[in-house]
Amino acid sequence: MDKLKSVDYGYKNYNSYGAYLKRKYAGEKVVKIIVDGGFTCPNRDGSKGYGGCSYCNVDSFTPETTRKSPGIRQQIENNIERAITGYKADKFIVYFQPNTNTYAPAHYLKMMYDEALDACPPDKVVGLSIGTRPDCIDAEKVALLESYVDRGLHVDLEMGMESIYNSTLSRINRGCTHEELEKALDLVKDSPLDICVHTVFGFPWETKEMMLRYADEINRFPQIKFVKLHQLYVVEGSIMGVQYKREPFKLFSLEEYADFLSEFIPLLRPDIVIQRLFGISDLELLIAPNWGLKKSGIQTFIDKHLESKKVEQGALYSPSI
Repeated sequence: MDKLKSVDYGYKNYNSYGAYLKRKYAGEKVVKIIVDGGFTCPNRDGSKGYGGCSYCNVDSFTPETTRKSPGIRQQIENNIERAITGYKADKFIVYFQPNTNTYAPAHYLKMMYDEALDACPPDKVVGLSIGTRPDCIDAEKVALLESYVDRGLHVDLEMGMESIYNSTLSRINRGCTHEELEKALDLVKDSPLDICVHTVFGFPWETKEMMLRYADEINRFPQIKFVKLHQLYVVEGSIMGVQYKREPFKLFSLEEYADFLSEFIPLLRPDIVIQRLFGISDLELLIAPNWGLKKSGIQTFIDKHLESKKVEQGALYSPSI
C-alpha cells in the first residue's frame, strides 16, 4: 500500500470536509463556532405539531458549553477561546446549529446573525453556517443569506433532509415533506450559497436498499455541495427514547454502520464534500447504541474500515443523461 494513501498519514477514501477546508483556506485551521440563537421549530411550537422530531432532543447535539452560555456574545467568546486552546484554530465559521435557525422574520434573523458576527474578531471570521428545515426557507431569507456572501463570507445553508421517504418523515413527526425539500433546493439552484443536506440512516423500518437510494436523490441536485451523514441514535428526552425503552428496536452497531458507509459512499457524487460521517451524543443523554469509543476513535475505526474495503467516493456513481 502507498503509505501516502493511508489513514495513518491523513488520507481519506472520500471527499472530506477537513481536507476541503485546508485547501480553501491555504492550510489554516478553520473551526465552526456553535451558536444557540434560542430558536424553536414549527413541529415544536404547535405551528405544525408538538414534541419535535421523534428522535430529537436538541441538547443531545449541542455542546454543554453552548447550552450554559445565555447570550450570543458570551457563547462566541467562550467557544472561540475553546477553539483556540483545544484545536489551535486560526479562523472561524459562525454556526447557528440548534433547532431551526431561519424560523423567524428576516429582519429578526439579520439582527441575530449580525450580533454573532460582530462578536467575532473581524479578521478571524470567514463564514456563516445556518442549520434549518426546508419548510422554513423562502426567497426573502435566501436573499438575506446571500447578502453575507456579498460581504465576503462563505455561507453554508444546511437543511435537514433526514429521509427521502414521506412515510418515514410522517412517522418521525417531521412535519415536513420531501417535496418541501425539493422546493427549497429549487430556490437556491443558482445561488452562491453552499448547500448542505443532513441525512439520518437506520430508521428500523427502512431497509438497506431503501437507504442506499438516498445517494441517487442527493446526486440529482447539483446545488448540493455538502452532506452530513448520521446514524440513528436514541437519546433521553426524545419521543423515540420513550418508545425504545418500552420496546427496543434494531440500531446500527459500529461495524454494521461502517459496512453500510462502504456501500453508500461509492454511490455518492465525487464532488460532494462529506462534512460528517456519523453523529454523537453526550453520554449522559445517550440511550443506544453506545459504541464504546470517543469521537476520534469512531472516526478512526470508520476511516480504517473504508480503507480496508478500498472504498472510493463516486466509484459507482453514474451521471444521469
